[in-house]
Amino acid sequence: MSSGELPCYTLIHVPSDLELPSESQLKEKFEKGGDKERIDALKKLIYMILNGDKVSQGMLMYVIRFCLPSNEHTLKKLLLIFWEIVPKTDSNGKLLHEMILVCDAYRKDLQHPNEFVRGSTLRFLCKLREPELLEPLMPAIRACLDHRHSYVRRNAVCAIFTIYRNFEFLIPDAPELVTNYLETEQDASCKRNAFMMLLHVDQARALDYLSGCIDQVGQFGDILQLVIVELIYKVCHSNPNECARFIRCVYNLLQSQSPAVRYEAAGALVTLTSAPAAVKAAASAYIELIVKESDNNVKLIVLDRLVTLRNTSSNEKVLQGLVMDILRVLTSPGLEVRQKTLNLALDLVSSRNVEDMVMFLKKEINKTATEANDENGKYRQALVKTLHAATIKFPDVASAIVPVLMEFLSDSNETAASYVLHFVREAVHKLPNLKEAILKSLKDGILSIRAPAIFMSALWILATYCEPEGCLEVLKLIKNSIGDLPIVDSEIAEQEGGEEHVHKEEETAPKKSAAPRVTADGTYATQTALSSTVTKKQNEKPPLRRFLLDGEYFLGASLATVLTKLSQQFTALNGVGSERSNRFRGECMLILASIIHLAKSGFTSNPVNEDDLDRMGATIKVLAQGIPELDGQYGDACKQSLELMLNAKSTSRLDDPTAKTGRSKDFVEVDKTIKFTQLSARNNQQGENLFDLSLSQALGTAPKSQKFDFSSSKLGKVIQLAGFSDPIYAEAYVNVNQYDIVLDVLIVNQTSDTLQNVSLELATVGDLKLVDKPTPVTLGPADFSNIKATVKVASTENGVIFSTISYDVRGSTSDRNCVYLQDIKIDIMDYIVPGNVNDIEFRQMWSDFEWENKVNVMTPIRDLREFLAHLSASTNMKVLTGDAAIEGDCGFLAANLCAHSIFGEDALANVSVEKALPMDDSSPIVGHIRIRAKSQGMCLTLGDKISTAMRSRRDGQPIAAPSA
Repeated sequence: MSSGELPCYTLIHVPSDLELPSESQLKEKFEKGGDKERIDALKKLIYMILNGDKVSQGMLMYVIRFCLPSNEHTLKKLLLIFWEIVPKTDSNGKLLHEMILVCDAYRKDLQHPNEFVRGSTLRFLCKLREPELLEPLMPAIRACLDHRHSYVRRNAVCAIFTIYRNFEFLIPDAPELVTNYLETEQDASCKRNAFMMLLHVDQARALDYLSGCIDQVGQFGDILQLVIVELIYKVCHSNPNECARFIRCVYNLLQSQSPAVRYEAAGALVTLTSAPAAVKAAASAYIELIVKESDNNVKLIVLDRLVTLRNTSSNEKVLQGLVMDILRVLTSPGLEVRQKTLNLALDLVSSRNVEDMVMFLKKEINKTATEANDENGKYRQALVKTLHAATIKFPDVASAIVPVLMEFLSDSNETAASYVLHFVREAVHKLPNLKEAILKSLKDGILSIRAPAIFMSALWILATYCEPEGCLEVLKLIKNSIGDLPIVDSEIAEQEGGEEHVHKEEETAPKKSAAPRVTADGTYATQTALSSTVTKKQNEKPPLRRFLLDGEYFLGASLATVLTKLSQQFTALNGVGSERSNRFRGECMLILASIIHLAKSGFTSNPVNEDDLDRMGATIKVLAQGIPELDGQYGDACKQSLELMLNAKSTSRLDDPTAKTGRSKDFVEVDKTIKFTQLSARNNQQGENLFDLSLSQALGTAPKSQKFDFSSSKLGKVIQLAGFSDPIYAEAYVNVNQYDIVLDVLIVNQTSDTLQNVSLELATVGDLKLVDKPTPVTLGPADFSNIKATVKVASTENGVIFSTISYDVRGSTSDRNCVYLQDIKIDIMDYIVPGNVNDIEFRQMWSDFEWENKVNVMTPIRDLREFLAHLSASTNMKVLTGDAAIEGDCGFLAANLCAHSIFGEDALANVSVEKALPMDDSSPIVGHIRIRAKSQGMCLTLGDKISTAMRSRRDGQPIAAPSA
């Protein structure tokens, strides 16, 4: 038997600091020691054999003489492992004579009165691959089927199953024997093992047994029910005519007490039939499992099954009636489970049950209002996004959703409030029938908004979509939110009045010592009554005034645009130069002048930005002089730009694979072209299926086969580790499978000597961990062998695997030889997939991530969009910026990118590049790329990958521009 055909043994960890004794010391312990010494000696002997050390044949007799007759259970268990791994044949492949004594000892153990000794011996016999050893034991193995203890009987069935599968001639009547045994057996585990054997060796007998007891399947144990489901699944797939015979049995198993049985039965049911009743029953079983299961990982697995079930177009209508049942999963605490549930419910909801879903989500929103934590805030955001999408999908329910969403405008979670404003903006633009109700709700709740950005966005919506008759009402709302004008004079007067009030209170109140207060840096400070009063009054100010006093001057620049929109609409209604129009413009100019005065007075803590000042000053000139050419830019052109942006976002949602409704692979569009292969050209048959290809070959119209491409095959991924002149040649194939890296190393003995204890030593750098140590092998002259090793990956970092091969030469007294191998580098791109987040989530993640890496751009590529496409393809990062934002040729490009890893890590990138000479096509690209990630390794590794990708084009060919 070659080294590649050796059986697998029990895996035992060999301590690295273990000192192994000599054979003479082991023999002395076996001969003169007690049970404890013999146990210790046998353990070390097992370690020596597993380590590849050669053991003389005389040591085998010592074990037989002094260990085999013992009745010590620990020693007997160690002997089972020893006889499993010890070589049982000589160099010619013949059984050793000492094995006759071993066989006799195990025949006695199979007749031992202790059930543990019998059962463990039967388990050991399942691992034997020598029929000469098994043949004398067959009568004793058969007799164990009638033992009183179930532990012995079920291991006897396993032994018979293994022996029949490997050496059928030793027990040719095994199926009949096990069938008769199954008829009389009462223990569930024994019946399960017997039925499992019939399932694999004689399905006809298994079906006959199942047919006789099909009405009692519901009373069987769960382990036997699982095997029955497996049998029905296999039989019905190989012979569909049997489906009608056993489909009722699978349907009944959906009511089993075991969650595992219900899960497997539901999966088998939907693969055996597509009847609506069966699909509904399976989906209901999945939903019950999700609701009742406490483990979030199990919930996610079953949810994926539901999503897969929904992807079949014929099942979608059936699942639409279960939307409310699916929403029961929202009681689970896991955010990922809730997000998946909301997405699935949104895809399935129809006009018949959308109102019920909205009412349910309203209750969920009310529940989240009582708890304040980060995960609860994200859940509120998910609920808002779902209601937003439901409103756009079903405009008829928008009137019921608007009041619920408007409550989020004053929410402390700014992200949730941003989602609400996005909904309001899109609803007002696309649903004219709800425009009046939405704007009224927005006016009523705008003064309770806490975030400056949300407040300004709300004002912009009011100014853009209000009717000309309502411009005065919006202006009044702005004046109420800003307070008394001018701002600086009213603030000074208010503070002076506050100080006088405080002095009067100090005169009348008893003297109290000021209590010390600890500041953020650990120093002490005192707090006066004046500062407390000022702080209290600051919180009582109108919202816009409070924001401006806090230094939010961008609100002033945005407010200038809002006031310009309002004045133009009011002027169009009342006529240019009328008293009402002039008065309206004067009020707007007074507001902006007061804000400019406040910014220059130094009254606030933060300095003003010069750009904001210029914007407000320019707007005052527009209001004072009137520029007709700009009227269209503030009016219809603004709405047209908004419509383009909303359409672009709608297109990107449709193109996003994570947001698609999902269809099965066999889904065919109604307008897809029908291809007749007989009429097609000889060179236009790349998309043929197997039947079409066979037909084309028969007709002589098949295209000529192209030259084999090694780069896309397994051979193209082989890494050479050693040179052809080394004593041992080695090459490795690196197979990356999510969290595991499997190294398949081929080693070839290029010498004329026999190499012993050939060991592959591996060492890792990074978050890589070697799972097990490769087993040493022996190589004859010009012999070869494959060694496999598994490495676990813990994070997204570039890792390096160092390796050496050490060996001994048979007959040589020299020291151990060693061959140093080439390093194996693990690429980060194997764990990164394109990600997709919206603008709000991108900004939030950008501010939350603490690690940043800035990479300067140095690339031979001269086209900006080609550079962005190459960067996206080389790093597996998706371009989030829409095509409309990066199209054209202006000599400058800025875009955002996102990627996820299979370990749950996120990475963001911002590309800001330009042409050194804007009007020159051959000008180099300059700029930088900023990368942000939650972990340092992800950030640095992605930066190295980007630096490498920028130095050259892949294959020297331009890459097509990406789609957002």
